[in-house]
Amino acid sequence: MSDLNAKPDAELAAGEPQLAAGAAGTEDDDAMADWASALAEQNDNPEVSATTAGVFQPLSKVEPTSTRNDIDMILDIPVQMTVELGRTKIAIRNLLQLAQGSVVELDGLAGEPMDVLVNGCLIAQGEVVVVNDKFGIRLTDIITPSERIRKLNR
Repeated sequence: MSDLNAKPDAELAAGEPQLAAGAAGTEDDDAMADWASALAEQNDNPEVSATTAGVFQPLSKVEPTSTRNDIDMILDIPVQMTVELGRTKIAIRNLLQLAQGSVVELDGLAGEPMDVLVNGCLIAQGEVVVVNDKFGIRLTDIITPSERIRKLNR
């Protein structure tokens, strides 16, 4: 097996003793010659870098489209909207003891605005209303994008 970290013959002759002559020495010489020829080939062949540079095509200039058309493309994408009443942590032992009629205390206070989340991200707060015998939410505060980013950094 050849030693790829072998030093050239000029360095060996300059003061380091040669350990073994013969087959091991010729293998090292052959490996060094292969490396030298590969490096020379790479340095002498500028077409290689031009060929690899051609793998990526230059970006063509696209005429700007109206923002309205871009928004139209995403208007039909469904998102999950959730209104969160409150949260709590509960031990599994207590969770297994829950039965019909059990009351679980949440961290939200009565009369406190509910969080409105879209795909798990807080976007607004509001108050619960009843519309045609169904619950709804009246938005009272919309979270600005800068506030959302600030909350992510906490």
